[in-house]
Amino acid sequence: MNPTLNIAVKAARRAGSIINRASLQLDQVSVQAKSPNDFVTEVDQAAEAAIIEVLREAYPEHGILAEESGASAESSDSEYQWIIDPIDGTTNFIHGFPQYAISIALAKNGVLEQGVVYDVTRNELFTASKGRGAFLNDRRMRVSKRIRLNESLIGTGFPFREFDHVDAYLAMFKDLTQKTAGIRRPGAASLDLAYVACGRLDGFWEMGLQPWDMAAGALLIQEAGGLVSDLAGEGTYMETGNVVAGSPKIFGQILPIIQAHCTAALRA
Repeated sequence: MNPTLNIAVKAARRAGSIINRASLQLDQVSVQAKSPNDFVTEVDQAAEAAIIEVLREAYPEHGILAEESGASAESSDSEYQWIIDPIDGTTNFIHGFPQYAISIALAKNGVLEQGVVYDVTRNELFTASKGRGAFLNDRRMRVSKRIRLNESLIGTGFPFREFDHVDAYLAMFKDLTQKTAGIRRPGAASLDLAYVACGRLDGFWEMGLQPWDMAAGALLIQEAGGLVSDLAGEGTYMETGNVVAGSPKIFGQILPIIQAHCTAALRA
């Protein structure tokens, strides 16, 4: 395993221990609302601190962009930046719904190089290094081989912070529901992307995400042979927050459907 990736795995496992202990006493976890439908707990903060501590010990000069603490001072100077979500799926976590994960990625000059998504409830560790493939618990991952949209299972995430495009989302959902084997909305984008990488989902789309929601999962998919883009089919999903992903065949079929509804929404 790449030494840098190994450090990321170490950080994820340390944070995972904190999260797993807290999950046994959810009634004692303090919860605060950052904004409507967007929550943070003391566990998010403790897990993030643990991740940063491990990363800082190994790479003190690297920049950090983390969900709870934001961008570090080093982020503007260093060519390296760690992108961290200590608990992707906090709402699931505080309800005891076992679909949440730790997401850690490393970018060099804006290019994703390492990615870890750790599902602490199932002890599933998804990892990827640029140019070296993607793995689930040391087993090589590949995206789905399905080629027909009507046989495909597609993941998504509905708007929960801003609702400006909810009508377009519902139109996409209706269209893809009729043209696929089903739509799933588990509530943790990093895991949804990891599931595309390992073939459990054939495709995924969502709007309004943050870099820490997507970074590690996007690299997993790319290294597993899949495609990731923004709604225009370009590579600026980390900037726009809008992402479409999937195996090559399915990606090519869902992107035009999503684009059609986006175009209609912009004209309305």
